[in-house]
Amino acid sequence: MAKYKLEYIWLDGYTPVANLRGKTLVKDFDSFPTLEQLPNWGFDGSSTRQAEGHSSDCVLKPVACYPDPTKKNGVLVLSEVYLPDGKPHPTNARATILDDPETWFGFEQEYFLYKDGVPLGFPKNGYPYPQGKYYTGVGYENVGDIAREIVDTHLELCLDCGINHEGINSEVAKGQWEFQIFGKGSKTAADQMWMARYLLMRLCEKYQVTIVWHCKPLGMDVDWNGSGMHTNFSTKYMREIGGKEYFEALMAAFDKYKNEHIAVYGPDNHLRLTGLHETQSIDKFNYGVANRGASVRVPVSFPKNGYRGYLEDRRPNSAGDPYKIASRILQTIATVPTP
Repeated sequence: MAKYKLEYIWLDGYTPVANLRGKTLVKDFDSFPTLEQLPNWGFDGSSTRQAEGHSSDCVLKPVACYPDPTKKNGVLVLSEVYLPDGKPHPTNARATILDDPETWFGFEQEYFLYKDGVPLGFPKNGYPYPQGKYYTGVGYENVGDIAREIVDTHLELCLDCGINHEGINSEVAKGQWEFQIFGKGSKTAADQMWMARYLLMRLCEKYQVTIVWHCKPLGMDVDWNGSGMHTNFSTKYMREIGGKEYFEALMAAFDKYKNEHIAVYGPDNHLRLTGLHETQSIDKFNYGVANRGASVRVPVSFPKNGYRGYLEDRRPNSAGDPYKIASRILQTIATVPTP
């Protein structure tokens, strides 16, 4: 038997954005353990805002596992938090979300790399050259000397873990980047997004770089883009049948429930959804073909294919919880009858 290092990873009780936590358990296995072989574990919930000190035990229940390519016999164990009585902890969003394996999600995670309190490439005082050349930019003056090493290494780590990392690019603002995660079903897609976030944050420790997930870290009074987590989605019906009538009914439902969507699309979105910098205003809903200033962007291929395919909701922000975002999209879709 070999000793395996099980890194249990979970979301804490901080609001409005939960933090990722992790601790390691060493156990003997004959081979790489299956999810069913991984035991429940516990932690001190009073130190993560998930319990009081007089009754602090919380339970970690494994829900997904991945090989850890950075360690010999390493296992990354994504876990839900439960109460000692077996009920999901109130902070456990994953346990209660809607899920449908036939609904596919693609998350576009934007973020900033920060060092010494400013985005990578920013001078200590003031700003670099205005936005323009940084998006998909090449060369030291656009991306600096360590950012590409970080994002390329992160890509390799995700692929080695079996995470469906589908691409990277530098973004519109200096020091801003994006990666994309695809998954079938809200839980699978969101699990992999949280794991990809974890791997990126852990990787950046050795570079003394911080990942800033906030949607508008430079503020709304400057001409610098914010960060989103644009969410692409398609149901089996949308991919195979679709049609203009169904599409228009679906968009009417998204308009009807726009406030409910905004409520779970990440904190401080009013700073980002202003109608500027490729966004629609937070209190409005619209859609448009190839329109990156719309609430929902309709790909050019969608109407050409008989209104079949996927749509992109551009309102979720970079700090949003993918579990809640995907579940809300499924809730709204469920209100629209299919012929």
